Amino acid sequence: MNEVQLNISEQIDRGELFGGLDRNLRMVEETCDVVIIQRDGGLLIRGERAEDAAGILSEMAAALEKGEALDQQKTGYIMDLNREGISYDKQNMARDIICFTHEGRPLRPKTIGQRKYVEAIRNKDIVFGIGPAGTGKTYIAVAMAVNAYKNREVQKIILARPAVEAGERLGFLPGDLQEKVDPYLRPLYDALYDVLGRETALRLKEKETIEVVPLAYMRGRTLDNSFIILDEAQNTTPEQMKMFLTRMGFDSKVVVTGDITQVDLPADKRSGLVEARKVLRGLEEISFCELRDVDVVRHQLVKKVISAYESYEKGKGRGDGEKTHRGNREKNR
Repeated sequence: MNEVQLNISEQIDRGELFGGLDRNLRMVEETCDVVIIQRDGGLLIRGERAEDAAGILSEMAAALEKGEALDQQKTGYIMDLNREGISYDKQNMARDIICFTHEGRPLRPKTIGQRKYVEAIRNKDIVFGIGPAGTGKTYIAVAMAVNAYKNREVQKIILARPAVEAGERLGFLPGDLQEKVDPYLRPLYDALYDVLGRETALRLKEKETIEVVPLAYMRGRTLDNSFIILDEAQNTTPEQMKMFLTRMGFDSKVVVTGDITQVDLPADKRSGLVEARKVLRGLEEISFCELRDVDVVRHQLVKKVISAYESYEKGKGRGDGEKTHRGNREKNR
């Protein structure tokens, strides 16, 4: 059994490093299958992966020394990177600021995948952000749009979403058309309110500087000097996706976000996002950013849920394939 003694600088707040009720230490113990003992102003780590655990804790301490908050998401992310042989400390994540919220809080990419996504939006005219729920695809796109508007790079922000039911029917919802589609646009409103503040966002919306619209309302328009975001793009048809992308005018930027594992279209309809990834992959002016479950910045359980579903779908696919193979074999007899 390996044993490592890890010394903790007196400058480090041990309460933040260890977490409430030693939560962070327990996460490291569980992940690395080690035992951590607090001793002589430091930590004694025992187990086959004691060195890995010491490396994770050192990275966590380095983040605290740089003034970063060590929440559950960051702790989990440091451990995920360690599993892939990547040092969080060397990434210098805290240096890149997207923008400041209305409360003065800096918004930064929280993962390497998010940072690549931000860099792509800065450098390309059309960017596709594809990944599972909770990876910040929509929130980062809205933050980048607000930053571009504040820097006078664009004159308008257009936020669009397909109004596709996820198992329900729009017709059963109360109210007029706008009231029916507003629930589908709520995530876009929430991101706007968080970055700009509710009053500022509503004022800009009244001036039509910001538009939050169903995708169907985009047909026939040409959008110059605009930052255009299409959210939940996995629920577009190929025709809708082509229509949307051809709305782009001069001095505009387009960001398309979606999760191809959560398509709510009828079974006989193809996803415009899936097809666009095949059709447009070779164009240098367009960037495709593939975010992964390691980039999830919600509750750690969300990451486990996504992984569980991926494993289930892969297993189901193998089972179906085996069943089909057996069926063909019987038929050939």
